[in-house]
Amino acid sequence: MLNFNFYNPTRIVFGSDTIKQLDQLVPAQARVLILFGGESARKNGTLDEVRQALGNRDVREFGGIEPNPSYETLMRAVEEVRTEKVDFLLAVGGGSVIDGTKFVAAAIDYPNDPWEILQSFGQHIEKAMPFGSVLTLPATGSEMNKASVITRKATQEKLPFMSEKVFPEFSILDPTKTYTLPPRQVANGVVDAYVHIMEQYLTYPADGMVQDRFAEGLLQTLIEIGPRVLAEPHDYELRANLMWAATLALNGLIGAGVPQDWSTHMIGHELTAAFDIDHARTLAVVLPSNLQLRREAKQGKLLQYAERVWGITEGSDAEKIDAAIVRTRQFFESLDIPTRLSDYKVTAGDIDGIISQLQQHGMTALGERQDVNLTLSRQILEASL
Repeated sequence: MLNFNFYNPTRIVFGSDTIKQLDQLVPAQARVLILFGGESARKNGTLDEVRQALGNRDVREFGGIEPNPSYETLMRAVEEVRTEKVDFLLAVGGGSVIDGTKFVAAAIDYPNDPWEILQSFGQHIEKAMPFGSVLTLPATGSEMNKASVITRKATQEKLPFMSEKVFPEFSILDPTKTYTLPPRQVANGVVDAYVHIMEQYLTYPADGMVQDRFAEGLLQTLIEIGPRVLAEPHDYELRANLMWAATLALNGLIGAGVPQDWSTHMIGHELTAAFDIDHARTLAVVLPSNLQLRREAKQGKLLQYAERVWGITEGSDAEKIDAAIVRTRQFFESLDIPTRLSDYKVTAGDIDGIISQLQQHGMTALGERQDVNLTLSRQILEASL
């Protein structure tokens, strides 16, 4: 196992009817800005419930944060915070809203151009405004981590940043708030969580026995409940387990002390920025081809994944790996998520542009061994057509 430093200060308040606890979680004299996405949070009553829980606090709203939160929109929120002298942020929504809130929190007092936060991957953030979240879409794990991904529409760039300054102070996870989600978003959430786990698990053996078993258990849970959460949208236990699995998939626990990959995500970000494909769907496209082309370097973990997660014990090593990759693709497709670039009208002629963007963003040595160069990224994209 590798050396590691694990830190996660976010308080999780989990269960039905927990939004009312906002009154104890948010400072009594806070001037609050609620950030949210579309109008679903208002239509389904969640915003009203949040406002009621906040009582007599000075509360404002900022809506319209996109599924891939844009720098342009978030800078408008930054200006509102400054103008209205807000001192506490509350994200109400899924990972995109929480990611956006993290950026706003960091940008408020950032001394230079806030775009530098993304360009430097968050290295120079010295402070951030306190914030909490009310999660309505289980997927990204942003409710309990220090990461965020922001898109700049003007330049078609999608960049991540990380900072311990942007951990949420608390996150409320009420599974009943997921009941009205469209099936597409639920399916995306399952795949997003699944690939988050794979990026931390499917690298090379590092004797992280505890981390491996945690990761394998989470993967098996998602495989078991994935189709069911779509078929039974009002089953509380299914939604509760999905919500908690997605949180644990990226709160730092399973990735502590083990190598991590993240090449699927970096390639996927460019697909989202260029073609506006849902983030999770880019992951479902890239991961199977990524595993196939790097099967030799990942052989040890691929065989472990095949046996422990999928129960594949028959055949040669090559046959087991083939079967595991096929089962992974089939799992994504069982959730009605296509796994080929051609399904999204992306052609071979588009690959040059994607590679150019990877190069521009410095994504030229990806993966747990930093051996995913531009040539290999191109091969992965070509195999994904």
